[in-house]
Amino acid sequence: MSAINYVSKETLQQMRDELTILKTSGRAEIAHQIAEAREKGDLKENAEYDAAKEAQGHHEAKISQLETAIVSARIIDVKDIDTTKVSILSKVKGVNLGNKKPFEYQIVSETEADLKLGKISVTSPIGKGLLGKDPGDTIEITTPGGILKLKIDSISI
Repeated sequence: MSAINYVSKETLQQMRDELTILKTSGRAEIAHQIAEAREKGDLKENAEYDAAKEAQGHHEAKISQLETAIVSARIIDVKDIDTTKVSILSKVKGVNLGNKKPFEYQIVSETEADLKLGKISVTSPIGKGLLGKDPGDTIEITTPGGILKLKIDSISI
């Protein structure tokens, strides 16, 4: 993850809320699962116990990742965003010149990225390719799937 994680105020609050849930009810649920599995006998041959301990490891890793994202978070206020160029939290509309289909992406932090919602990471190939560009620009972006040719029609918030 990048050194600084740019997020909106709302996203930072969502991250803090999720962390609270993970640390409280999430940890309690995992401890309960481990205790139940422990009661079922020999721990060396207890698949439920192994699964619960593995789930605990994944849970703690998620907590650690979220804590790191929160500590490195910097809030960006929407009113401070310049819409003359593509920047983080910008919404970019345009056309994919390869397939002639329109696109709309919002450039967000790694933690907020969700392609299904049209939110792409500022560190993704497309995000990096769009940053700093102006409306009317035509750009070529090298992605793992090949070269994308995009035309930017508008930038908004």
